[in-house]
Amino acid sequence: MAYGSNIRTYVDGTWHDGDIPVMKAADHGAWLGSGVFDGARLVSGLTPDLDKHCARVNRSAEALMLSPHISTDRMVEIVKEGLALYPEGAAVYIRPMYWGIACGLSAILPGEGEPGFAICLEEVPMPEPEFSVTVTTTRFRRPVLENAVVNAKAACLYPNNARMLAEARSRGFQNALVADAMGNLAESATANVFLVKDGEVFTPIPNGTFLAGITRARHIENLRADGVTVHEGVLSFDDAREADEIFLSGNMTKVTPVTAFDDRHYQIGPVTRRARDLYWDWARSAA
Repeated sequence: MAYGSNIRTYVDGTWHDGDIPVMKAADHGAWLGSGVFDGARLVSGLTPDLDKHCARVNRSAEALMLSPHISTDRMVEIVKEGLALYPEGAAVYIRPMYWGIACGLSAILPGEGEPGFAICLEEVPMPEPEFSVTVTTTRFRRPVLENAVVNAKAACLYPNNARMLAEARSRGFQNALVADAMGNLAESATANVFLVKDGEVFTPIPNGTFLAGITRARHIENLRADGVTVHEGVLSFDDAREADEIFLSGNMTKVTPVTAFDDRHYQIGPVTRRARDLYWDWARSAA
């Protein structure tokens, strides 16, 4: 079942209406998990950092030993061709993806040759500005490079995220703050995390256990340009409990305020609102 609606799919050099089949049962990606994807957004006619998301899906493919064959520039062109089919004002989730087709040594390794490639466009509305989430902790942690492909946006990583969300929701929360292998705060189950204390912003320093997101980097750049002090460092869950504000950062919603962490409650504060305003100001200026 699709996540969004009004779906269009690019595969084999052509745009198709609908959520069409793209993968065969014997494809490496279908039974051995060599699938990667990325996500970008069309909102109000803007596609912020689309080129960076397209470039990252190629890097993710390489991390899974696939050979990406669509250049960043060409991928951007294809996406824009598909987006032109949507009505003005549509909010669209943009998902380019690769998966292994051929099997190599002992079938486990991806084989040589071009992997499968597709782009899926789905209408997914942006949440209202007052949309927020509550979070708790989870016993599941982010893996490290020695036991998972944490340097890629890989589909095979997401069952672990699903376990995190299921545990959080079983306790009545919508998301979870997640530890890295050392027990430090890493991110949420779905997005990067920012804390605000006394007007300054703190976010976990990338340590190879989570993807330091494209939108995360944009927030850091925007906030610093606006005169806000942003620290990247080692953070604990107690730092989150003692924060004045918490917000999550990801492509799907850009800024998601956190209004509760277990029994600690937060307002949607001025820095969170400012981060959102700065993001869209930047997106309009970059268009």
